[in-house]
Amino acid sequence: MTQSLILRRPDDWHLHLRDGAMLAGVLPETARHFGRAIVMPNLVPPVVTGADAAAYRGRIMAALPEGADFTPLMTLYLTEQTDPNDVAAAHASGLVTAVKLYPAGATTNSASGVTDFDKVRGVLEKMAEIGMPLCVHGEDTDPAVDIFDREAVFIDRVLDPIRRATPGLRVVMEHITTADGVAYVQANDADLGATITTHHLIINRNHILVGGIKPHYYCLPVAKRESHRQALVQAATSGDARFFLGTDSAPHIDPLKENACGCAGCFTATNTLSCLAEVFETAGALDKLEAFTSLNGPAFYRLPPNEATLTLTKGAPVAYPAKIQTGAGPVTVFDPGFPLHWQVEA
Repeated sequence: MTQSLILRRPDDWHLHLRDGAMLAGVLPETARHFGRAIVMPNLVPPVVTGADAAAYRGRIMAALPEGADFTPLMTLYLTEQTDPNDVAAAHASGLVTAVKLYPAGATTNSASGVTDFDKVRGVLEKMAEIGMPLCVHGEDTDPAVDIFDREAVFIDRVLDPIRRATPGLRVVMEHITTADGVAYVQANDADLGATITTHHLIINRNHILVGGIKPHYYCLPVAKRESHRQALVQAATSGDARFFLGTDSAPHIDPLKENACGCAGCFTATNTLSCLAEVFETAGALDKLEAFTSLNGPAFYRLPPNEATLTLTKGAPVAYPAKIQTGAGPVTVFDPGFPLHWQVEA
């Protein structure tokens, strides 16, 4: 039985760091294990220009613990006013790695997102020309669409038409949650990839609702049926290079989660690698973990994998803190609901 596993240092291809005191509090949790991360731009106000991204990157670097080896990969928030030339210049300089599409109203701080996709066609065409990836929050926000159907409807109504209208556009479907999302990726070419979160590999909608509402399992996209979770596990553990880790680790202070209108997000940065090792071991696929965490993402983004490695060892259950204390307030760490026997060696 495997008791030790060496991986190339992982990357996180979908991460929320927030800003200010929250940034300072949660950044060390990611920098401890991850070499790079695609950093989400949905601040208030959002990161919409190259200048915004440069300023935000500066704040992230200033908050890094001394000696940390971590590179933030910046993104721009796509709005109907985004300038294609600014996007291209920020990408050419190496400052910005991708652009993020939020349908307006889809998730936290998405009010500035896109409602009329014809108004961003010029940006998408420029991105296809220069090979810059578009990261997509894949949910249709039409009020008539059931929240559990938003992803499948988005594929049909928005994503597939965008890709057909913009040949060569490289797209990452972020945090897929359904068998429909898995099937759509599998049916398409290497210009389409998908991230899968730690928590969507572990929880289904029963975890949120059965026996009382569990606010720390509430996320967007919301967790779906067990059959969809199983499809995600099969995709993640398959070794298919189109699927890779994006934790969507999303910190909110406890008073905003444990609330009459609680915020969406699971904070998984602290224990993600332990959680994933358990999931992959249960699936009989520990040999595929490195591809999912460390190789497939860099390949899609046309970056080299990290040279450094880390070692996971299996032993007695690991005691992770229940909460991370930040200057903004306490943030509850995701509880997978089962013991975590794998840990990263110090």
